[in-house]
Amino acid sequence: MTDLFDEREMGGFPLMGAQFTGSQSSRRTASSGHMHDAHLSRGKEIKKMKELQASEITESVRKRYGEIAKHGKPGCGCAPSGSCCGPLSSSLSTSSLQVGYSAEEVQSVPMGSDLGLGCGNPHAIASLQPGETVLDLGSGAGFDCFLAARQVGKTGRVIGVDMTPEMIEKAREHAKAGAYSNVEFRLGDIENLPASDSYIDVIISNCVINLSPDKRNVFRDAFRVLKPGGRLAISDVIATAPLPENIRKDLALYSSCGGGALTIDELESMLRESGFHDIRIQPKDGSREFIREWAPGRKLEDYIASAMIEAVKPMS
Repeated sequence: MTDLFDEREMGGFPLMGAQFTGSQSSRRTASSGHMHDAHLSRGKEIKKMKELQASEITESVRKRYGEIAKHGKPGCGCAPSGSCCGPLSSSLSTSSLQVGYSAEEVQSVPMGSDLGLGCGNPHAIASLQPGETVLDLGSGAGFDCFLAARQVGKTGRVIGVDMTPEMIEKAREHAKAGAYSNVEFRLGDIENLPASDSYIDVIISNCVINLSPDKRNVFRDAFRVLKPGGRLAISDVIATAPLPENIRKDLALYSSCGGGALTIDELESMLRESGFHDIRIQPKDGSREFIREWAPGRKLEDYIASAMIEAVKPMS
């Protein structure tokens, strides 16, 4: 996966006792032991650095979306706050319309639940049915959950999971105001979902998985909670070209959907490793237009695109 940590930055460890001749042969065993210890030490240091980087990413994401929940200023789509021009009142609905939602969808949810943070419309591929149980990864203020609730009806159920307490609080307020009896919101991490095994019919998500520093665990746990035959219906960003270092290591861009994108091959490989079949990844034509607005002048649109991602958990 793409992350902020580059192992090369650790520098090389000296290969202790790498060359021996003649009388030095008696030292080989001890030197080999030293070399082994050095490699173990290097491995532990690299692991620690990766863990620190993952923690830093997670906290940056949590802080950013906590501030959005408090102040309602998302920018344009996944863009860093304050990076877009135009009145806030119009930018939210315009952003959602740009990425694929209809005006009717935008107007049907509680006011304030659409924060304009997506990069597509997962409902376009989810084919939700009455009575199904739906899980939304990174549910934010509840926008996609409320749309899903209409489709699954009173016999269905929708669960939103978000790691940001401020978002969970806001979403619960919206659910109460809109009298959504079949929707609930749970505080938790998408890498370790607060849901039972084989419980969910459909998992939806909108431009959230790219934010995780541990995407493999996201897909593994998604596989765990899905019923046999359950499906993923996700909108997210993919990398269409190698991300430049100045984008990949920019925390602000990473927490704004810019630095954590996987290539199609990487994404498909992770999904298959997790057990998914019938994988379909379809880049969206025209996504360059709104991605350009996320970070004007940084040319993100040359490296990432929005995509619709589908996969199925086998029946056995």
